[in-house]
Amino acid sequence: MVSMEKQFEVLLGNKAITIKTGKLAKLADGAVWVQQGGTVVLVTAVCSREIKEGTDFFPLTVDYREKTYAAGKIPGGFFKREGRPTEKEILSARLIDRPIRPLFPDGFRNELQIMASVLSSDSEYDADVLAVLGASCALMVSDIPFEYPIAACRIGRLDGTFVCNPTFQELEKSDLNVVVAANREGVVMIEATLSEVSEEDLYEAIQFGFAAVQPLVTLQTRIAEETGRKKRCIDIGAVNTEIVAEIKPHSEKIKALQFLPNREDRQKARQEVLDILKEKYKTAETPEELIGEDDIMQAYYHIEKAVVRDIMLKEKKRVDGREFTAVRPITCEVGVLPRTHGSGLFTRGETQSLCVTTLGTSSDEQQVEALEGGSFKSFMLHYNFPPFSVGEARPVRGPGRREIGHGALAEKSLKRVTPPKEAFPYTIRLVSDILESNGSSSMATVCAGSLALMDAGVPISAAVAGIAMGLVWEGDRWVVLTDIAGAEDHYGDMDFKVAGTRKGLTAMQLDIKITHLTGDIISTAFHQAKKARLEILDRMDAVIEKPRADLSVYAPRIIKITINPEKIRDLIGPGGKMIKSIIQRTGATIDIEDDGTVFVGSPDEAAVRLALELIDEVTAEAEVGKTYKAKVKKIMAFGAFCEILPGTEGLVHVSELSDKYVKNVDDVVSVGDEIMVKVIGIDDQGRINLSKKQADQNT
Repeated sequence: MVSMEKQFEVLLGNKAITIKTGKLAKLADGAVWVQQGGTVVLVTAVCSREIKEGTDFFPLTVDYREKTYAAGKIPGGFFKREGRPTEKEILSARLIDRPIRPLFPDGFRNELQIMASVLSSDSEYDADVLAVLGASCALMVSDIPFEYPIAACRIGRLDGTFVCNPTFQELEKSDLNVVVAANREGVVMIEATLSEVSEEDLYEAIQFGFAAVQPLVTLQTRIAEETGRKKRCIDIGAVNTEIVAEIKPHSEKIKALQFLPNREDRQKARQEVLDILKEKYKTAETPEELIGEDDIMQAYYHIEKAVVRDIMLKEKKRVDGREFTAVRPITCEVGVLPRTHGSGLFTRGETQSLCVTTLGTSSDEQQVEALEGGSFKSFMLHYNFPPFSVGEARPVRGPGRREIGHGALAEKSLKRVTPPKEAFPYTIRLVSDILESNGSSSMATVCAGSLALMDAGVPISAAVAGIAMGLVWEGDRWVVLTDIAGAEDHYGDMDFKVAGTRKGLTAMQLDIKITHLTGDIISTAFHQAKKARLEILDRMDAVIEKPRADLSVYAPRIIKITINPEKIRDLIGPGGKMIKSIIQRTGATIDIEDDGTVFVGSPDEAAVRLALELIDEVTAEAEVGKTYKAKVKKIMAFGAFCEILPGTEGLVHVSELSDKYVKNVDDVVSVGDEIMVKVIGIDDQGRINLSKKQADQNT
């Protein structure tokens, strides 16, 4: 096959982005190479020719994988090849999926797979935003129906100035890390990690990102015109108009059931309508008249969606009777579990999260391998969504991408208020079990997690609360909904999640089901979300206003000490013999860092004290003015060499043996004697001078 490679370049801020197509992966429906600096991502798009039967959703799959060879590394572990996706890869795949999913035609049911492979990494730039651009561009040059090109960039702020696609090193100095995905009309997706940043500053960063990606959006139209294929005709799964006509007479009943306060009652009333329809089509006289349950459900969803949206846009009310800016009833509890280190229960409407804090030592940290280098995590949040939380019975397996994503959002919402390791040398694990779910369980996790941290005595700098905002937008009418419930999320157009303290925002995430959002909608959502967040914080403060002064009696006590790095070898001992002996004798955990920092931990304070004493015996250094019990090791004409600490010797000069004249050293001491000596000096070479007579005078 003849290569028809074409290359395009554009500036993002002051950084060059290169896009190539026509050379690699030519059997894919669309494939592009995206490069910034030494980081390269290959993104492909392949779509099936037929509708995937039996699906009532868009079967889009996005895979993002980082090849370890991209950074000149070989995978660790027994199997020397890439394994299951890492958390970073899963989150990056979601970052691609979320902005492109709503931009396909309604009813699109063909199976579509986007694959992004990081082929080269300079360990300077994160490849995830390049992969978002690559996914859009691969779709644009393909014959797959996709007509709204998007692009994404990461925004940092250095010395008060916004920066596009900052390096990893620059991000460490930035007070915000915002990924903005947008098309020509407006913003499509936002993902933000923030250091208590104001709504106004975040809005400004979003607008900056929107403007920054416009050249990338425009370029894709040019690339499609020059290299793209003609878009194929796709059968769109249309709603069965006959069933819609059958359901419409039931519209008032469907409307009435929306106002039932109990979830179980709503489901029962909904099932009654569906049973009537299923019975009608079950008795069809000819095969042509037979209609499947999927068609019935699709038509019912079409009618119910219209009913729910009309209630809000035309009747100006919500199905549960709340005002548009009202938060559902909230209850908060702490200390709900007797033997955990800390626990918090947060209930908002029919959404409930139980969060539990567990404190550990440095040995409990999570090791993270990434292309830009390895690291350790001392704060982790794990989110679980069991089927009973939505009244279902299904197999329970490992966490899916949704659970990983929700947990990551809640984790970064709380991470910014946790203390640095220097001030609080514990590994912190939070687990959120969702016990009920009817709207925004991730934001309930943030609230419950904040309560659990304070209950455990973790000295967080401020309480954090989260809230989810929704949207219904048709024509020139739109309304932003505070604290969306399940139906409002399901039939609405936006999921706008915001978390923060009273001072500012710590995290934000935006997903939409429409083509874009305007600045006015985003600004209104920020305003309503702030009011709701402060209201929730008031409710949380009424239960626990600040972290408990003391840790749970069941949590380990960790003491940090510093030893001379040259003594680390002595503390570990040959083959680890010394450190293992101390651990076995005390039961304490001991973690040693290269700079001489030692963490000693145990739930038993007596064990910690004993371990510290044993460590001190091994690593202590001579101090001028301090008295020691010494053992005479060698006799010389000018004095005696004595061991005052393991491996540490000093000299008692003959003039310091006694306050009387000493002719022969062995007249006063012999090898093997134990005597009291005082350190009277340490010279520049580290030689220790001792005195027996001064020690005797002090007794």
